[in-house]
Amino acid sequence: MDQVRALAAEIDSAHRERRLLDGAAQAPFDLRWAYAVQRELTAARISRGARRVGAKLGYTSQAMREQMRIEAPNHGPLLDTMRITDGRIPASMVQPRVEPEIAIALGPDLRPVAAYAALEVVDSVWLDYRFTLELNTADGSSAAGVVIGPMLFLDALDALPVRLLRNGETVGQGTGAAAMGHPLRALEWLMATVGDDDDRLRPGDVVITGGLTAAVPIEPGDVVEGVFGASHTVRLRGRESHG
Repeated sequence: MDQVRALAAEIDSAHRERRLLDGAAQAPFDLRWAYAVQRELTAARISRGARRVGAKLGYTSQAMREQMRIEAPNHGPLLDTMRITDGRIPASMVQPRVEPEIAIALGPDLRPVAAYAALEVVDSVWLDYRFTLELNTADGSSAAGVVIGPMLFLDALDALPVRLLRNGETVGQGTGAAAMGHPLRALEWLMATVGDDDDRLRPGDVVITGGLTAAVPIEPGDVVEGVFGASHTVRLRGRESHG
């Protein structure tokens, strides 16, 4: 347990100090151990005032698994401190990338009650995004920020076309089906997978169901847009230079 806490503390301090860690220098560990580290990392953030508001899924699409050479999906916590409300990627992020996703809101009985267009910002603690599934899981599946956009119809989310644009140029496209065949199927996978009480979903939670295209890096001043269907758009501007 001491080793779990030590790695969680190392990841936590690296994020807070804007340092990157070398994944190749870490001794191998299994996925169960990785989730234990993730829970310690989340507990540290909650102790500083963050609040769990849902969950994020990673690598539910073939596009993301191929990009990152990850063989299976994972999950991490969604915290209120990750919500981006001003349309700008925080300057505290070191190597941000953006993915278009579909967010699902849960009702009192944990059934889906609404769907939203969303952009997730990932910011891995591992240098140049060189990590294994286990390293990424320990780091909360790289979760760093999320913008929740317009509401979508729950029906036929799998057929919804999605485009990702950076500075007006299309850099990725797919459909809702990229997330395990259907975003609601991805949600079902999460519900069947989480076992620890700290990870369980609660009424009112929001789940972002995984990137539908490959993630794209964002530089200061870049503008990235996720276009869902014909007219639902979510927009983010790249962080200002950290000073």
